[in-house]
Amino acid sequence: MDHIVTLDSRQEAALQEIADRYIAQRKGDAVKALKEMIVLNGHLQERLDALSVPRRATR
Repeated sequence: MDHIVTLDSRQEAALQEIADRYIAQRKGDAVKALKEMIVLNGHLQERLDALSVPRRATR
């Protein structure tokens, strides 16, 4: 589950811009934005985990 991502300066700048906009949409509340992202990440991880579970073939 742990995966370290390395960003170049262009990617880092783009990520910073998106983060700033996301926080601004939450009226500057960085903690609220972080909590929302944690919840969203949890939901996405559950969906990814479900996709990686081998499915039994039905005939």
